[in-house]
Amino acid sequence: MKITDIKLEPCIMRKEDPTWRFALGASPITEGLIVSIETDEEITGYGYASATAHMGASMEGLTGTLERLIPHVKEHDALSMASIRVTMDRALSGNNQAKAAIDNALFDLAAKSMNVPLHRLFGGAVRTEFPVLRILAIKQPDEMAEQAQILFDQGYRYFKIKVHGEVDLDIARVTAIRKRLGDEANLTVDANQAYSPKDAIAALNGMAEYRIDLVEQPVAIDDYKGMKLVTDSVPVTVEADESAGSIQEVAYLVEHRIVDAISLKVAKLGGLWNTLTAAQICKTGNIKYRFGAHVGSRLLNAHAMQLAAALPEVWYASEFGEFARLLDDPFEGIDVEGGIIHLPDAIGAGVQPIAS
Repeated sequence: MKITDIKLEPCIMRKEDPTWRFALGASPITEGLIVSIETDEEITGYGYASATAHMGASMEGLTGTLERLIPHVKEHDALSMASIRVTMDRALSGNNQAKAAIDNALFDLAAKSMNVPLHRLFGGAVRTEFPVLRILAIKQPDEMAEQAQILFDQGYRYFKIKVHGEVDLDIARVTAIRKRLGDEANLTVDANQAYSPKDAIAALNGMAEYRIDLVEQPVAIDDYKGMKLVTDSVPVTVEADESAGSIQEVAYLVEHRIVDAISLKVAKLGGLWNTLTAAQICKTGNIKYRFGAHVGSRLLNAHAMQLAAALPEVWYASEFGEFARLLDDPFEGIDVEGGIIHLPDAIGAGVQPIAS
């Protein structure tokens, strides 16, 4: 099955709430690229390249990187995925967001060529439904509690509270949400590097009485000593996200037991294969892992779900539903119902372009 063409299409999705923000920035849109890999057997595989600024990827950079990689990928056998990964790495170091789109599209192609759902390539599904953790953007405590109530009424029971590094105000945010939702809600916190280690410890100890299940990336991306200090000083599970941006970084975090858990994201790690490798590293080192926010098209979330379905050790609710707050998605095939997203049973990744 020879690759005959690779096409790039911008994917600009408006946010339902144009004021949505987190500690590292704000934008009324989510940007990415749809990568379509066509073959001589008239099978097309699709991948999503995420333009995530705090992970080092812009639309301009992604476009240039993919245009540079395309000549190295074309003319290959589409099922020679290991060879293609080696070729891409030799042609260009890093650039995981761009490589992820190609890797994911190739897996989509492979599964379609075999007429099976993608999860079969990873050993088959051990679960077919996922409770969805939804993100609460930074606002005043009462506003965040109100938004949490809206999502709770829709059936969501897992929430990620974005915080900004202001200890007292962040504790007030958690307090307001817990009091509003009661004990049935499962709460997590994401600081996106906003705290110093001492402030993180103060904030998390202040939040602990409101039952926080985990805190994501409390300190700076490269502050490993600070992250370990927080991990050793609070009763909350500490999870790395931005600090776990490659297989090598995941291995370092696990080897040195710097955190309790890792947030796996297919885009930041360079595709499904690398994410599987990272999951195996976590498993071997007895560090927990789950799938973090795959913000973008349903296409990206479908790819991540297909892998997560085949991994028994996923320990907590994953973030496969953020497309629900985005408009203009060019793909269909999955939706969140009552706070749960179900694994599609269609071949490939299980989603398809909306007919124009």
